[in-house]
Amino acid sequence: MTHKPAPTAVPIHELIAGRWSPRAYSSEPVSRDALHAVVEAARWAPSAYNLQPWRFIVFDRATDEAAFKRAFATLVPFNQQWNTPAPILIAVTAQTLNAKGEVNRTAQYDTGAAAMSLVLQAHALGLAAHQMSGFDANAFRTEFAIPNDVDVLAIISIGHYGDADKLEPVLRDREKAERSRSAVGDVTYEGAWKKPFHA
Repeated sequence: MTHKPAPTAVPIHELIAGRWSPRAYSSEPVSRDALHAVVEAARWAPSAYNLQPWRFIVFDRATDEAAFKRAFATLVPFNQQWNTPAPILIAVTAQTLNAKGEVNRTAQYDTGAAAMSLVLQAHALGLAAHQMSGFDANAFRTEFAIPNDVDVLAIISIGHYGDADKLEPVLRDREKAERSRSAVGDVTYEGAWKKPFHA
């Protein structure tokens, strides 16, 4: 299953409506050109004062299996289960201080924007990408000697779409279920807090 468009209330761009978070991967390697394109897309995300606080760490099973396995080991068991075939993991981190040593209060916000650029580019290339909070951030920090002023925010798996029917039944059902989100008025206000936006 590669196509699972969002049932949007009004039309939006396919690149956004078509992006979703699959769990069925094939073990086919991702080309270096494609991998370069997804990190290049992240590089051009906006950031406050152009500080670009994001730092991505790429783990490509095809070029450094040992490093990939070390990163994979920090995933929670549930995520390890369905990521077993995935060829790429990318750790998403944010430098929390600016060059003056002051706290950059938009570091995580800006890094999230860069991560979204990355997964949208993956989708545009026909690749599957799934962002995960389910990993041991402290174990990852220790394993890869991440500095204290850097937040380890997420891990993104990337690969070619696989066969959803090969997933465990619970995951297979999730893979095939219709996508859903809260209503616009529940998450978007207008003019005041809790005053729902209406079109």
